[in-house]
Amino acid sequence: MSTYMAKPNEIAKKWYVIDAEGKPLGRVASQAATILRGKHRPYYTPHVDTGDFVIIINSDKAILTGNKENDKMYRHHSGYMGGLKEFTYKQMVQRKPEFPMYAAIKGMLPKSSLGRKMLKKLKIYSGSEHPHQAQQPEMWEI
Repeated sequence: MSTYMAKPNEIAKKWYVIDAEGKPLGRVASQAATILRGKHRPYYTPHVDTGDFVIIINSDKAILTGNKENDKMYRHHSGYMGGLKEFTYKQMVQRKPEFPMYAAIKGMLPKSSLGRKMLKKLKIYSGSEHPHQAQQPEMWEI
């Protein structure tokens, strides 16, 4: 008996909504990464995108434990001398409310063309509304 390998055209994609309000950022990110990779399915195949679409709402209301709001740093370098820019989590939520959740999920996905394809199925919104009602998304409980 051979191992079943899923084929891209056999997979039916579903849409899930995750509400991040009052939940730890890392827990929400790991659940979203699991769904995006397709590890929640019985026919998960590592080299095929078997995952589903994920919509995260209230991403700015996710919590961090301890003193991470002030200690966690997001760094970006322009490539020029002295071009390092640093922002704390609290500053980043004020500048770009969706970015901390995006960065956490991106770090949990494969660093390859397959990972970039999975990341395109992620939709993050800082409010409680999203424009994907036509896809009939299901709620995913954490």
